[in-house]
Amino acid sequence: MNGERPQILLVEDEIHLARGITFNLEQDGYLVSHVESGEEALEKVKIERFDLIILDVMLPGINGFEVCKQIRGLDSRVPVLMLTARSEERDRIAGLAGGADDYLVKPFNLKEFLLRVSGMLRRSAWYRPEPVEEGYRFGENEVFLLSYRARTPQGEIDLTDLEVKMLSLFFHREGEAIPRGVILESVWGYSTDAETRTLDNFIVRLRKYFEPEPSKPIYFQTVRGVGYRFSRKS
Repeated sequence: MNGERPQILLVEDEIHLARGITFNLEQDGYLVSHVESGEEALEKVKIERFDLIILDVMLPGINGFEVCKQIRGLDSRVPVLMLTARSEERDRIAGLAGGADDYLVKPFNLKEFLLRVSGMLRRSAWYRPEPVEEGYRFGENEVFLLSYRARTPQGEIDLTDLEVKMLSLFFHREGEAIPRGVILESVWGYSTDAETRTLDNFIVRLRKYFEPEPSKPIYFQTVRGVGYRFSRKS
């Protein structure tokens, strides 16, 4: 992370909520930059390095989903936490599909919010070198966990922190049926049935990247009543 105090970009147009969030984050020792629109956020990301972006979905101008996609084009690794007043499943899927790492539905519990923030920062803080490394191969895919990239039949892709964390877990426990709770705890830092849809949507994302037919997965398999299993043998 840059410096001693993590830098957070807050993108929130509700000024009273933004002030409350900023106050509490600063009380926890973070440096907070606040902007009220997606356009301002994108300008900030172009010229500054942030350790975490907290992004509201409902913004004037460009909405949070589109902002997230554009941020991923500028920085594939920065953790993104989406805030949304919408609880519909399709909106959560849209946020995660657009590159967000996690989401909270407003109104949210302050303690839970601060725990999510500290967890996301802690997971992204470890040093990431860019070495020449041997890729992890399965099928026609090759994944480079240290340099956060992958080669697939569709082309080369950049991976986010949480995608690397999840792939690392699957690769190290290849062939095992890993319970949902274990994956949530290992990747997101919490284990609750209420958040299993986040996990399911991430699996959909990995299948889209790596499976020849995402609707008929051969590598990232569902184990009914348990969780998921990764097998490099198709």
